[in-house]
Amino acid sequence: MPIAREGIPIILTFLGGHALFLTSGLFSAQVCSLPSWSRSVLMALALLFGLLTVFSLYFFRDPERATPDGEKLVISPADGRVLGVEQVEETEFIGGPAEKLSIFMNVFDVHVNRAPLSGTVGYRKYRPGKFLNASLDKASLDNEAMTLGFESAENGKVLVRQIAGLIARRIVCRVEPGDSLASGERFGLIRFGSRVEVFLPVGAVVWKVGEGDRVKAGETLIAEFK
Repeated sequence: MPIAREGIPIILTFLGGHALFLTSGLFSAQVCSLPSWSRSVLMALALLFGLLTVFSLYFFRDPERATPDGEKLVISPADGRVLGVEQVEETEFIGGPAEKLSIFMNVFDVHVNRAPLSGTVGYRKYRPGKFLNASLDKASLDNEAMTLGFESAENGKVLVRQIAGLIARRIVCRVEPGDSLASGERFGLIRFGSRVEVFLPVGAVVWKVGEGDRVKAGETLIAEFK
């Protein structure tokens, strides 16, 4: 299973801690005169860091995805559960009424984010903020976020917002304004539970998913332009 490159330092840190405590525990048991409780602590720490290593390998997995082909298709930018679709005013990039689809990503979902359609990055803005539970509506307005605007010659403007969650403290965005992305191409990730939102002009698409549906980044068709 491929691993997202942003996860490699974290995985190596946990793996190094596991090796250090495991070696210390085994060495002290054979050579040093440490009390038994000290060796137990070292072995417990080795187990903890071992489990963290396994979890990090799982969390930062980055599987290949088969992206549906079609100029009018909008593909999910994230793995997770659809919270719903609502009409909002989107003034940052679309500049008017929009329909917003929200996706909640728990800690067991793949957290690599992908472009919802082929286009050029025309807008990027970071917003510092809180770290509320990403499944709450307030998280959309108050949490740390990174907003990307995609411009497509065929379909116009689409906005994607990465939102940090209760545990997440790090939004990764790999692209800059002017970069061109193919549909389903990776553009970033959010660490340890989060939310991703997709904004489309009102009436521009037919939605293919609804509240409660499970979606996969780069693979699930979420909407189709009319």
